[in-house]
Amino acid sequence: MILLQFNHTMIRVKDPKVSLQFYTEILGMDLLSEKNMGDFTLYFLGYGQNTGSLTEREGILELTHNHGTEKDPSFQGYASGNTEPGRGFGHIAITVDNLEQACERFERLGVAFKKKPSDGKMKHIAFILDPDGYWIEILPISLSLG
Repeated sequence: MILLQFNHTMIRVKDPKVSLQFYTEILGMDLLSEKNMGDFTLYFLGYGQNTGSLTEREGILELTHNHGTEKDPSFQGYASGNTEPGRGFGHIAITVDNLEQACERFERLGVAFKKKPSDGKMKHIAFILDPDGYWIEILPISLSLG
């Protein structure tokens, strides 16, 4: 039998400085690796409790920055996957030990919300937006999805 495991997902970002600040300072991820590939740079992020080489780890987020987009005033950004055109990709999910405290912290830090726990029917989750408009679901660790 062949061992398979989920390793990472990649999203494109306009300005790596802004995105890295968001994912490391706001969401507490660690920058695991940065690879300049010439006309684009790859940034691999994850949480510290998962050790090993990049290919041995699970749950890594890869940010890809195509050089020049951060300085191009005509660049419109990337499709988040939740609007047309480009609907398809939905969101990244991050679990927290206390949803209410996490959302209060996000508000204090000026993070944009797509959905607060008080909005709509699903009171046990929130959605925040990263600097490129990607949705990030915030849900409690104790939530049963099954």
